[in-house]
Amino acid sequence: MIRVLRSGWLTTGKEAIAFEKEFAEYTGSPHSLAVNSASSGLMLAMDAFGIGAGTKILTTPYTFVSTATSARHLGAEIVYADIEGDSYNIDPEGIEQALSADPDIRAIVPVHIAGNVCKMDEIASLGTQYGVPVIEDAAHAFPALTRSGYAGTLADAGVYSFYATKTITTGEGGMINIKDGERAQRISLMRSHGINRTIWDRYTSKTASWEYDVVAEGWKCNLPDILAAIGREQLKKADDFFRKRKAVAEFYTREFAGRDWLELPPDGPGNAWHLYLLRIVPEKLTIGRDEFAEKLQEAGLGISVHFIPHFEMTYFRQRYGLDRKDFPNAAKQYDATISLPFWPDMSAEQQERVVRTVLETGDAHLKRR
Repeated sequence: MIRVLRSGWLTTGKEAIAFEKEFAEYTGSPHSLAVNSASSGLMLAMDAFGIGAGTKILTTPYTFVSTATSARHLGAEIVYADIEGDSYNIDPEGIEQALSADPDIRAIVPVHIAGNVCKMDEIASLGTQYGVPVIEDAAHAFPALTRSGYAGTLADAGVYSFYATKTITTGEGGMINIKDGERAQRISLMRSHGINRTIWDRYTSKTASWEYDVVAEGWKCNLPDILAAIGREQLKKADDFFRKRKAVAEFYTREFAGRDWLELPPDGPGNAWHLYLLRIVPEKLTIGRDEFAEKLQEAGLGISVHFIPHFEMTYFRQRYGLDRKDFPNAAKQYDATISLPFWPDMSAEQQERVVRTVLETGDAHLKRR
């Protein structure tokens, strides 16, 4: 960052270009494009595949709001499929049912919840079968590496988040990986007002630096150099961050194993371990998830819940007539899940405190057998 500040060039320029190149090399993507957020990235990726008024995207209700609102900003509508019974990820069977029932669905947007990768082979195959692109919401999934490659490169496009809590961060920011070169050019154009020359090109050109044309109704979604410089340094540490996250997850899993009132997080090939989603078994306790979470907070733990499903939110519930009974798997997971404190540099004492507090809380509220 000091290098950028001393250069006098703070907005999108050579640092952002270098960050894109390095990220593409790391993930093996033909094209990587830096943006100011994953929310913007999803909107830009959808736009590049023609998502707009009169079209629909298919996604999961168990995700952050921007998976859906990015499509709404383009005028598109949302169709939902429930998650799998044993994970937080969208169910391929639900995807196929929705695609066969609604020809207006023009994109599938699976979400790799907590860094655990969706069944992408099946989902990509469905995209090919029905002739619709698959855009991975990989906000949680860096650097999830499966046998087929990095999450975010397993379909037509993938979008990552570099928000403050993510596995690598630029404070705010994101990246789009995309295979098709023409669509990559569309994203590059649309992320900067639809202007046909980048600001770096205009201000480093020796001739006619002031000339440019607006050829589309773009947005302001570029990533400035001052944030890209942070991203470049974070990228160098990505493997180490992942190793540390995995070690914390393994400690939690060992310590929580064997309690019949707990269910461990789903874990699949390449899990990035962005979150540790622990589930209680409400039938075995005298308190539910909400009271359990409150007691952890009262004990000083910084817990959260990921995610509040869209059928619990006023806007989506009213616009689409959503009802939790139509999404039994998502409703069940939501009612039982707590996100535990989880970051790469947790000390042993911090990890032990989390485990001790969770176990003491549960053991104190067991139903009598």
